[in-house]
Amino acid sequence: MYHTGAWVLWLVAAAAPAFAMRNPFYLALLLGAAWIIYTTLGRTTPLGSSWGSFVKLGLFFFALAIPFNALSIHMGEMVLFRLPESWPIIGGAVTLEAIIAGAVSGLTLLTILVVFAAFNAVVDHYQLLRATPSFLFQAGVVLSIAITFVPQMVLSAQEIRQAQRIRGHRFRGLRDLLPLVLPLLANSLERSIQLAETMEARGFGTAVNPPSRRRAVLSQVGLLVALVAILVGLALLAFYEQGRVWGWLFFGAGVTGILAFFAVHGRQVQRTRYRRTTWQAHDTVAAIASIISLAIVIAVRMTAPETLYYSPYPPNPLLPSFDPLVGAALLLLAVPAIVAPRDARQTASGGSSGAQDLEHAA
Repeated sequence: MYHTGAWVLWLVAAAAPAFAMRNPFYLALLLGAAWIIYTTLGRTTPLGSSWGSFVKLGLFFFALAIPFNALSIHMGEMVLFRLPESWPIIGGAVTLEAIIAGAVSGLTLLTILVVFAAFNAVVDHYQLLRATPSFLFQAGVVLSIAITFVPQMVLSAQEIRQAQRIRGHRFRGLRDLLPLVLPLLANSLERSIQLAETMEARGFGTAVNPPSRRRAVLSQVGLLVALVAILVGLALLAFYEQGRVWGWLFFGAGVTGILAFFAVHGRQVQRTRYRRTTWQAHDTVAAIASIISLAIVIAVRMTAPETLYYSPYPPNPLLPSFDPLVGAALLLLAVPAIVAPRDARQTASGGSSGAQDLEHAA
């Protein structure tokens, strides 16, 4: 399987265009690349089954964005019909341009959700937690819990729903959701309590080599001075043209001070590793493909940002523009599915019954 660092690079290369682009052609290519990643590698993890829930949520936002934009934005030349002007907010002309703009906004939300869903389905969350720097171990734990919260909740909801169906319960409306919501809430609270007890029993948050009071105060004062230096540097860069040199000096000194604080703070945390993951050739290929894709998108964003943005409102044409270079860069995000080891692809296509049995046993 791939190294966690390779997947993080893929997420950055895929999420940056998803947030920065508003061109439906590019978004469709990005959606296709994420779908290829999931269908090839995503089913190797137990959390990959939550993919459908993320897609349904994205499709809901996509369907909601179209009427919301069409009824609230009354711009464009191709008028489909008119609502009474006396109606607040929604009164006025409903245009084809507004519908297209709403569809593009919904497609953007769908793409963002699908990209993160694909990353969530292929990455090893435990390796992701171990990859966090020592001084960010607390933030790494919080991030790992946050990433796995929604998939675990979806899996619990599916199990509870299946158990209720076996008992003869049928979900026909909102009132029938009560036997699903209450066990799901109780299960989430129980999981939270168990997690808190486990972290407390293992001494989470306690320093192995606690610093002296004097050293702790000095480190906190140094961090405050570094933050003030960054603030002063940014103020000089923003408001004083003649003080740009001093601004960069203050900013650089502040960043150096924060990095030094992180280094000192990280030494207080001792970490042990039972098994280290190795960086292999296919990880290098996937990382290079992600970096090239991100570099092309950034270069186009800096040189010709209008090619990444699309607006159907006049005087712009209804047909979006398309740059083959950007399209090829987005297709590079599907390279991890092509160069993946054969055993990983076979496991993805055949399912992961062992992992699912392990999860049910846990």
